[in-house]
Amino acid sequence: MRSKTDICGIGAVTAYGWGRESLWEGLASGVPSPQFTEGFGETPELPGWVGHIAEGGRREDGNLHGRALLAAAREAIEDAGTRGWSPGRRVGVISGGVREDLRTWDRLTGLGEELMYRREFIGMMPSTPICALMSEFGFHGPSMATSAMCATGSAAVLTAKMWLEAGMADDVVVVTTDLSATRAMVRNFVHCGVAITDTPPLDACRPFQEGTRGFTFSEAAVAVVLTQRKTDAYATVRGGAMAHEAHNAMALDPDATTAIAAVADALENADAAPEDVRYLNAHGTGTKLCHRSESRILDTVFPRGTEIYSIKPLTGHSQSGSALTEIATTCLAAQRDLIPAPKPVADGHPRLMDGPSRPESGLTVKTSIGMGGYVTAVVLDTA
Repeated sequence: MRSKTDICGIGAVTAYGWGRESLWEGLASGVPSPQFTEGFGETPELPGWVGHIAEGGRREDGNLHGRALLAAAREAIEDAGTRGWSPGRRVGVISGGVREDLRTWDRLTGLGEELMYRREFIGMMPSTPICALMSEFGFHGPSMATSAMCATGSAAVLTAKMWLEAGMADDVVVVTTDLSATRAMVRNFVHCGVAITDTPPLDACRPFQEGTRGFTFSEAAVAVVLTQRKTDAYATVRGGAMAHEAHNAMALDPDATTAIAAVADALENADAAPEDVRYLNAHGTGTKLCHRSESRILDTVFPRGTEIYSIKPLTGHSQSGSALTEIATTCLAAQRDLIPAPKPVADGHPRLMDGPSRPESGLTVKTSIGMGGYVTAVVLDTA
């Protein structure tokens, strides 16, 4: 029988602020984190809605990407320590991202033939903050940088669970970071028809509701500590599954068969039945394609007692940072006795949660769908 894998530490830097308390307070307030920001409208002279990580962190950690990543990881490690965790002999680190540090890359491109300061250049490499984290805490387990687009956080958590079950690591720190909300990136996502900057978040992003247009772009760095040793854990990762639609570089497969099968596989892997699941914490980007796929998952796999919600109207969509933000939120919701589901603003799916509510007993399935066909499902037990 497999040993259970627990989440025992959480750290976060988001557009709500630095620290998991800022994330929680923002979610509990029901006020979206994106701001009406100069330069992010249709033209550079116009403002638009976007969620940026504010300046902060330790100067010695380098650029803002490195500062946010290391701050989230340190907070998760410290939090785990207060919950009875102490590092094992082999602590592994999985760092996930897609285009994590576009601000510094843009600066490099703008220099032309001029050389960047060496420390700043090396800081752009995905290996640098991992090395800094391993060195600071004396971790010697396996480490890697990985990406599954918007499903990165869920894929990383499941990979960490596999490391633990295979005996490759005693504990794993998972951190996903995305600081890609530059004007060029946001503008191109708007051009693709999925990101919205000209409408307030709660009006633009209406997952599983009528009139939804897409998501508001945002940034995040979120970390969790996973272990199989006894701690005062937030949640148990019961199991999960990863799959690929093999359909299209951007559009989801309208058939949704692969996504449905991935969720069924996740339940089997977790030794759970559909009726055990109380909540579906959806990817919920507010795009029509995502709405269609996850609605079919809900209606095909789960009984009527399972409700669905998405926090992206509040947090925005932080790309590779989104899945771990939502896993962390599931953990915090159980501890704080409140699911921070956004209040619907239009007619929607009959099983869409009607705003914030106290959690009821049962499992949560976290679905994540990444551009290019990545599909993941993680089964969480917060009892």
